[in-house]
Amino acid sequence: MTRAVIPLALLLGSFAWSFVYVSLPFYIQRLSPLPAMDTLRWTGWILGITPLMTVVMAPVWGRLAERGNPKRFYVIVQALQALAFFGMALAGSLLSLFGVRLVLGLVGASSTFAFMIAGRAEPREAVQRRLAAMQSMMTVGQIIGPLAGALVAVRIGFRGSFVLGAAVLAGCAFLVGVAAASPPAAPERVSGGRRREWAGVLAVSALVLGASIQVSFLASVLPQVVSTLGVSDERTLSVGGMLIFVSGIAAALGSVLAPRLAAFGDDRRVIGWLMVASSALLIGLAPLSSVWAFGPVLFAQMLCVSPVFPIAVGAIAQRASGGAIGFVNSARIAASFLGPVVSTTVLSWSSTAVLYVIMGLIGLVWVPIAFAFSSHPGALGSGLRPPRQPPSR
Repeated sequence: MTRAVIPLALLLGSFAWSFVYVSLPFYIQRLSPLPAMDTLRWTGWILGITPLMTVVMAPVWGRLAERGNPKRFYVIVQALQALAFFGMALAGSLLSLFGVRLVLGLVGASSTFAFMIAGRAEPREAVQRRLAAMQSMMTVGQIIGPLAGALVAVRIGFRGSFVLGAAVLAGCAFLVGVAAASPPAAPERVSGGRRREWAGVLAVSALVLGASIQVSFLASVLPQVVSTLGVSDERTLSVGGMLIFVSGIAAALGSVLAPRLAAFGDDRRVIGWLMVASSALLIGLAPLSSVWAFGPVLFAQMLCVSPVFPIAVGAIAQRASGGAIGFVNSARIAASFLGPVVSTTVLSWSSTAVLYVIMGLIGLVWVPIAFAFSSHPGALGSGLRPPRQPPSR
């Protein structure tokens, strides 16, 4: 039962973040006394500063928790996030809201501690199962959070929804502090192995970055994507919501299936082929002009790319340092920037078909990393799992 506490906390935490995030642009518009274009610039900075700071701080928090108890750090950081959410409700200007969001980014690395806790499980397959459950729960939270957040903000107002989000995060901190079991101590690291460890960490981070960009790019250009699929203007929002829902379900299902997929062979080759399949399916979206054809291909693409994170991180989590796990998590968070930035930039000068091809190529760029290290497992040190050996007789 205690093993389910961290995934449940991640579900609630992810729900709280997306619950509040969906109404933030509208709250900024109401709060701003500035012209529309200046307000838009402030919106970008207020929304973007939090994940930017989290990318920087995730390795730092991981390193701090490396020799301590990640559970304790999880509780502290989650409680600080709750205070920051409450601070958003109190913010009375754009500058104060920006400051609160900056502070929120400084303490926004709770998932790093969750991955560290999972990495202390035994055996390796248990690590992958826990990471898959965590990613799946985070995805579910991201699916249901925006819908609930929009409805609640309409009923009780923006500030009321921020306070409610703070209460959910405070509840997460209490739940983990009371009900989650403390993880075992981190294993001793072999002297002189840090260079080999970081070779594996950099490879995994590159794979996580490429896969996560393929996951995150669609939402920012959804109106333009839906308009190319023969959907009438009055149905754009509903069809777009359906596509996000379908892709979210596929991502959650793919995460759950990750341990079973890893059982088919060497982790590195499985990851490589998953990236090839995801990239090919993305490129296959280019000629599609019907939502009924687009939806199933998108579902299959998300089903292929979503297992990459739990498989790749599960391969290093048992022996990687806290700072290394934080670095990998930073790659995942950084993709939430790069995906929208690349997709909106491409669409500013080209078409959705070109966008799908570029996103597919971004994934294919990282495939040689997986296969190269499959041929040279020693380069990863304690990183990705070596090929299975035949049983001794």
